[in-house]
Amino acid sequence: MPSSTDLSSQPAEQRPSADSTGPGDTPPGGSQGTPAFSPLYQQIKTLILRSLQAGEWKPGDMIPSELDLAARFKVSQGTVRKAIDELATDNLLVRRQGKGTFVATHAEQHIQYRFLRVLPDDGDPGSQGQAERSIIECRRQRAPAEVARQLGLRTGDAVIQVRRVLAFLGAPAILEEIWLPGHSFKGLTLEALSADKGPMYALFETQFGVRMVRAVDKVKAVAADAESAALLGVQAGHPLLSVERLAFTYNDVPMELRRGFYRTETRHYHNELS
Repeated sequence: MPSSTDLSSQPAEQRPSADSTGPGDTPPGGSQGTPAFSPLYQQIKTLILRSLQAGEWKPGDMIPSELDLAARFKVSQGTVRKAIDELATDNLLVRRQGKGTFVATHAEQHIQYRFLRVLPDDGDPGSQGQAERSIIECRRQRAPAEVARQLGLRTGDAVIQVRRVLAFLGAPAILEEIWLPGHSFKGLTLEALSADKGPMYALFETQFGVRMVRAVDKVKAVAADAESAALLGVQAGHPLLSVERLAFTYNDVPMELRRGFYRTETRHYHNELS
């Protein structure tokens, strides 16, 4: 277990952040030589995130109690609780009454649909039944320039390209093209994807240690070309919803570029703003 970090010797409002830098360094978000400060609970949140990123606690694992974490970081239990509250709000941790706090996993039912924004018109993602998946291809290749740019790679670096069709109640509904960094998904095969019946993000967690923690979507209307029309069972020119997603793991490292084409006769894009 990593050694304890003592943050208790300074007033909470003036303690340097866990990422504060030494003389001559450039602190995050600040100019060179300017000290960076953050509330103590935010510093504890950062330290817990580091442990999650390092794999000290894996998806589905129970993390130490608030009391144990308070002793580890030499802060109050209330400070730890506030940090954990934020991580739970971010869907990175899950509190279970009477059991403890666990690392969130995409294998859990309510987490499975966290990034799902195209829903059946009745609003219930479960009402359309289990998705029937057909993997068209899964191949390793060199990254095209635009894919490399979005994934933070160099043009020509190895990537995994996956194409699949999702059907519900026997009707094709979604065509997806997925790009993944090759170095993080070594060994991903068409056979493995075809055999797995759980959420793809859960497979990424268990088999490759990659957890998607946030995503950014771009949405627009497009007309089906001949290939997508044939795969989705519509006429060329049929209106589709195009959703391009860039998904990130910890520390905002891009790990997936996904381009989906959705039939929307019985579906809509749903997003809550606050």
